[in-house]
Amino acid sequence: MRVFGIAGSSGMGKTTLLEKLIPVLTARGLVVSLIKHSHKAIEIDRPGKDSYRLREAGCQEVLLLGLERWALMHELRGAEEPDLDYLIDRIQNCDLVLVEGFKGGEFPKLEIWRASEGRAPLHPVWPGIIGFACDAPVPGGDALTQIALDQVEAIADFVQKRAVLR
Repeated sequence: MRVFGIAGSSGMGKTTLLEKLIPVLTARGLVVSLIKHSHKAIEIDRPGKDSYRLREAGCQEVLLLGLERWALMHELRGAEEPDLDYLIDRIQNCDLVLVEGFKGGEFPKLEIWRASEGRAPLHPVWPGIIGFACDAPVPGGDALTQIALDQVEAIADFVQKRAVLR
C-alpha cells in the first residue's frame, strides 16, 4: 500500500481535482482508497435511523451494511483524534491511499493552489509538500514541481511516482 497526500486551503478545489484524478488512477489498474480529515463535526448518519439511535444510545462503533456498501462509524466521545497510521490500518488492502488533510503528516503531498483565491500557499509551513497543482505560478514555490490543474494525467504520474510505501 502506498500513501500520498492532497493538501490545500478550503475552497482551492481539492475534491474537484480528486474527482478527476481518481478515475485516471483506477483506469491504470490501481485500487484507490481515500482518508479525508475534516475540522468540522461531521455527521454521516441521519437522526431517527436505527444506526443513529443505537450510536446515540452509547455504542462506540456501529457497522452499517446495506445492499451496495457498508460503513463503520466510530464515536470519539471526547477521546483524541486517532493518528493517520491508526486510520490507514483500517483501510482494506489497496494500491494507493490518498489522504486529504493531516497537515502534520510526514508523507508526500501535492498542494492544490489557485491564484484567484487570494491566499498564500500552505508550503513551506505544512511538512511534506513536494509539488503544486495550480492555475498560475505559485509565489515561493519555484523549487517545487508545478503542474497545471487541468493536466490530470501529469498529476496522476506525479502521484504514482512519489507515493511512499507504507
